[in-house]
Formats: sequence, structure tokens, C-alpha cells
Amino acid sequence: MKVYQIYYSNETERSNDHGFLPLDNLTNERPDWREYWPIRKYLMENTLEENTFYGFLSPKFKDKTGLSSGQVYEFLEKNKDASVCTFSPFFDQSAIFINVFEQSNAVHPETINFYKELFKILDLGIDISTMCMHSLNTVYCNYFVAKPAFWRVWFAHCELIFNIAETEKSKLSVDLNATVPHDYSQAPLKVFVIERIVSLLLSLNDWGVKPYSVNINSFALKNLIDRKGELYILDSLKIAYHLSGDVDYLKLFLERRKSFFSYD
Repeated sequence: MKVYQIYYSNETERSNDHGFLPLDNLTNERPDWREYWPIRKYLMENTLEENTFYGFLSPKFKDKTGLSSGQVYEFLEKNKDASVCTFSPFFDQSAIFINVFEQSNAVHPETINFYKELFKILDLGIDISTMCMHSLNTVYCNYFVAKPAFWRVWFAHCELIFNIAETEKSKLSVDLNATVPHDYSQAPLKVFVIERIVSLLLSLNDWGVKPYSVNINSFALKNLIDRKGELYILDSLKIAYHLSGDVDYLKLFLERRKSFFSYD
């Protein structure tokens, strides 16, 4: 198990969970790519060992999940046969939205059209307006640990996005590099696109995923904690739709979530 926690300042180096392996990003050469830059550098410079778990967590991992390195390692030890283990926060965001792209459109308006154009170029053959994601395949903040087989696929898709942003002179490139609101500040859209690739891949194929239930206790909107029971139902309806293909489950999900959104 090689689970790294990225640090980009002396402060984050001190405050990180020292049970994780440290990943030095002090030079922070490309802050516009946030965590993807040190992850990319690691994957390009190192040969991954098959059957070894790798993870690259941000300094905010404990704040967002409440988890220690010991809890992460214990979960990985119990799920050695998995290809991917997820530790995603924000269960409310996973439950309410049909997928991470609809959620993106809610926090960054008009991005749903960007994603549709992007996935046409990537030729994935999917309809992201109806693609159903749930707590078993949704990951926020890149909080996942995986074996090399998954990392290779993930990295290949991320590099396609990286190359569009870095080398093309197109509307997609402009959009990827444009900034959007984030935590009372601004960040490039490409950072959030990269963060959504893991959920996309986990939804497209059966990777043998084991999700940690931290997402049930971590909410982006604290006022929704009292509505946890309703969120469980929404999530369960999406899982049922994903497994059965019965559109009645999806219709019921869309109907029951209306109370959460004025625009539904």
C-alpha cells in the first residue's frame, strides 16, 4: 500500500497525516493544475508495482472525510482483492444529483454543455445527461486508492484533457483554462474536470470497487444532515436503476428529489 499525501508548503507538510507517505510539491510549478500536477509527475516518473494500492490525497483529506491514515490502511487491508477503494466525501452531492456532471452544472452553471462537447471529442459514446451515478461509483476530490490497472486508464483519460488544455487553440481549451468560483476564490475548470474522471470510469466499467462509508457522514451542505433518510432513499433508487435498467426507479428518483431543488 503506497498512499501519499501531497504537501505544497511547510505548513501542509507539518499538518499532514504522517501515517501517509509524503509527496513533495513544494516547488508547486503548476498551481493551476492543483493536485493533478504532482500526481501526473509521479505517474510519469515511477513504475507502478502490480497488485499494490496507490493513492494521492490532498492536505484536506482529514478535514473533508474525518479519516486517519490508520482507518484508510485498515480498510485497504480488508479489501485486498478490490481494484479501487473510494473514500469520497459529500454524500449529499452524490445522492441528490443524477451524476457528477449535473452536480458540476449546479455549482458552475453552463458546464453541462462543456462536458457534452468534451465527451464528443473523447468519443466515449455516452449521454451524460442520463448517465446514472450513485454512492458506489461517485468520488469527489480524487479521494480514491487503486491498483495500477485502474491508474493507467485514469491517467490516459486525464492526459487527453491535459493535452487539450495545454496545446490546443480551441473553445474547449479556453473553457478548460477559464476560472470558476471555488471556496470563496477562483480555480480553473480543468481541475474539476480531472476530479470527475474517476466517477466517469467507475460508471462505465465494473472495476471491483469498494467504497468506504465515509460519504454517509460527510456533507457539503450541513443543513441536509437532518434529511439523511431521504438522501438514502434517493441513492438507493439510483442504485436500483443502475443495476436493473428499470426506468421507473429513475422516474421515482427524479420525483422524490424535487423537494431539494426549486428548479426541478
